[in-house]
Amino acid sequence: MSKFTEVNEKIAEKVVDGYKKIENGVVSGYKKIESGAVTGFNKVNDKIIEKVFSKDGESVEDTKKRLSNNK
Repeated sequence: MSKFTEVNEKIAEKVVDGYKKIENGVVSGYKKIESGAVTGFNKVNDKIIEKVFSKDGESVEDTKKRLSNNK
C-alpha cells in the first residue's frame, strides 16, 4: 500500500471517530431533553387531573382509572 493510501485511511478513521462522537453527543442530548419534556408534561397533566377532575380525597391514579372507565 502506498504512503498516500495509508495516510488517507488514517484520516478517514479519525473523521469517522469524530462523527460518531458528535452523533452520540447529539443523540444523548436529545434523549435528555425528550425525557425532561415528558416528565414535565406528566407532572402538569397530573396537577390538572388533580385540580379539575379529582373528587374530594381521590388520588390522581384513582381519578385516571375512573376517567378511563367512562369512555
